[in-house]
Amino acid sequence: IPVLEGYLAQAQRNGVTDLRWVDAAELAALEPELRAECALLSPSTGIIDSHELMLSLQGDLEAAGGAVALRSPVETIHAESGGFHVVCADDDRTQLHCRWLVNSAGLQAVRVAGAIDGLPPACLPRSHYAKGHYYALGGRAPFRRLIYPVASGGGLGVHVTLDLAGAARFGPDVRWVDRVDYAFDDSQRDDFVAAIRRYYPGLDSRRLQPGYTGIRPKIVGPGEPAADFMIQGPEQHGVAGLVNLFGIESPGLTASLAIADEVARRLAQPG
Repeated sequence: IPVLEGYLAQAQRNGVTDLRWVDAAELAALEPELRAECALLSPSTGIIDSHELMLSLQGDLEAAGGAVALRSPVETIHAESGGFHVVCADDDRTQLHCRWLVNSAGLQAVRVAGAIDGLPPACLPRSHYAKGHYYALGGRAPFRRLIYPVASGGGLGVHVTLDLAGAARFGPDVRWVDRVDYAFDDSQRDDFVAAIRRYYPGLDSRRLQPGYTGIRPKIVGPGEPAADFMIQGPEQHGVAGLVNLFGIESPGLTASLAIADEVARRLAQPG
């Protein structure tokens, strides 16, 4: 309960004003399969079609004269007068010049930043990878809402998400890894089941099926206090026209438009 009180206070500081307390009796009416002493209800929480969102953003970009270039890994970036000279390691050794550069490379953001000639090395955070597994629940979903337990180290805990078809999945766990590997490891299934049954005691574990994995870029490692996104602009590193986005993990998808606004603000600052 003190953790939830902290969530409520932080939400209010962030401008989220519709969270409210729900006691056990109301919880039983809202979500009969859920076991909890109390909870915070977030009426404005929802889900999005992530692929449609990205296609929509791509359409906006191309309508404005931009282009998406795939299979073009960055090799070197030289900060120079009036912008940046970017060299790609594709077959054509593509080179381009840009006035502004936004490094939003996800898992590779720290590596890309390290390729920028002129960026002080002290500005680079350490890069960590947190791998998460998701299990799909066969059959009808037991909940009508997204269910989150209090967060655990490195992640949001094994929670319930619903897709646009109403199917439920559970995840993620947190396993610290030193490389990008999306193979599904079913060896810790029992730990998953135990975590789920803390709030969903009626779980039939036979309905759980391995789903998929994801890897989140983290700027803090195991045992370290959680950190928010790092949006690093010219006022931090001194390179005009450059914004680095470090540690932009899964919440960065739904926060993408707000992050874009902040990036634009940073680029407007004198550097």
